Amino acid sequence: MLRIGQKNVLRIVKRLPQGIYLDGGKQGEILLPNRYLTDDLNVDDVIEVFIYLDSEDRLVATTETPYAMVDECAYLKVIATNKVGAFLDWGLQKDLLVPHREQKHPFKVGESYVVYLYLDERTNRIAATTYLDSQLSETSFYFKENQSVDLLICSQTELAYKAVINQTHLGLLYANEVFQPLSLGQKINGYIKKIRVDKKIDLCLQIADAGKKDETLEVVKKSIVTHLIANQGRSTLSDKSSPEDIYTAFHVSKKVFKRALSSLYKERVVLLEGKLVTLV
Repeated sequence: MLRIGQKNVLRIVKRLPQGIYLDGGKQGEILLPNRYLTDDLNVDDVIEVFIYLDSEDRLVATTETPYAMVDECAYLKVIATNKVGAFLDWGLQKDLLVPHREQKHPFKVGESYVVYLYLDERTNRIAATTYLDSQLSETSFYFKENQSVDLLICSQTELAYKAVINQTHLGLLYANEVFQPLSLGQKINGYIKKIRVDKKIDLCLQIADAGKKDETLEVVKKSIVTHLIANQGRSTLSDKSSPEDIYTAFHVSKKVFKRALSSLYKERVVLLEGKLVTLV
């Protein structure tokens, strides 16, 4: 079955001056224009192509790969707007339409937005929307805690980042648990922190089993001592410091830093005096 907006492997049925025609099954023959051809293609060969509608709403094939396909999300740039909607650069000659009704806020030329690509079942046209929550599930029954996942940051509030998970779901990264800069459209590896009672998904950027926690703690302890030596045995980076300052210096959360500092104190390696840490 032909999949519009996806990659398809199709058989070449004939070659004409304007290009080769591919067997599209019930959809008929589909043109792959000359600009995509190589000399080694012959009738009855099979070739992988992306299928979409051209500017005259005819099915057409290309060997180019768009930045995203139908049922995927991507961070795309607006290159034009008109009374119909906004047009995004998605890596193909024909631009991708986001109708006005599918824009949460009016798009601006030159800006980029996270969108979900869908196929209009009535017209077979590929379009995009910013209403990701209408297309992707925010609840899950099959993700497991600590499972590694691919994330795409799609929105941000004061409390949390919302991220697309494996192109199929939406989850939350709480801001007070993120200790590195994140930006809209950023792709990053993350983990399932937990599935809540309501089946909504909480995410995190770091996990550690018991063995790895101990290993990480020792690394941080060494980093703290090295930092103190480099600063004449004293530092104002303490358990009273902000999470951002701690992450900038040691690339760990404040929780891990406090555990490492407490361990050094118990081992009598450092003294803690208010906001001052001193190497013994």
